[in-house]
Amino acid sequence: MADADEGPIQVHLVAGGKYHDIDYARLELLKLFATEPRIRASVDSDYRNTARLAECRLLVTYTCDLMPTPAEAAAIRAWLEAGGRWLALHGTNSILRFLEDGRVDSPAERDDVMALLGTQFVAHPPIGPFTVRVRKPEDPLVAGERDFEVIDELYLSRTLSPLDVLLDATFTGEATGFVEANWQDAEVPILYRCRHGKGAVLYFTLGHCRGHYDVAALVPFWTHPERCAWNYPVYHRILARCLAWGLGRID
Repeated sequence: MADADEGPIQVHLVAGGKYHDIDYARLELLKLFATEPRIRASVDSDYRNTARLAECRLLVTYTCDLMPTPAEAAAIRAWLEAGGRWLALHGTNSILRFLEDGRVDSPAERDDVMALLGTQFVAHPPIGPFTVRVRKPEDPLVAGERDFEVIDELYLSRTLSPLDVLLDATFTGEATGFVEANWQDAEVPILYRCRHGKGAVLYFTLGHCRGHYDVAALVPFWTHPERCAWNYPVYHRILARCLAWGLGRID
């Protein structure tokens, strides 16, 4: 337990976007924050409150198809380079465009944001089981963990910045329904760091969730809610370490 005179830790959460149960993810993340009594969290559904970052040690995002404006991205970059930490989760790096033929495109139109995040989502195969490999077992973010199997969305991405990969997977097959559908021997980062000046981004791609009404524009009622990695203790253990990283307790 931290000493009482160390004071509060300011954290800003952006939870918003499309096609996911953002309410569920927001609640789970706030429950995680509550395990550290010093955290004082603010919550928004977009990136407009960049002034808040100046007060914060950590930015946490759980979004899908939600980008900061160029001015907001520039403010985030300046904050990162000055020492801020950004824990980016699941769909934060996604831009989705539904084409007339029903396929989904992920256009490379915001490299200013994706260079900060280190990657851009391109596609994912249908939700199913895959093995997550522990690439740096000596790193405190994953120390003591072994390779594990999880049922989730496997995020296939393009890389824009140097990555320090801690967890990854491999994939050969079809990302059904996406423009870039065919993948061969892809090395897929799952958890990685990306440094910017005095600060850094930590990206964890697992954690898809969807409720009955989160794709109502496409399917009026989604029959089976999806919780994916949120169902696994290993995900919660690593996510708790990601929070510790964001608070400066893990480097």
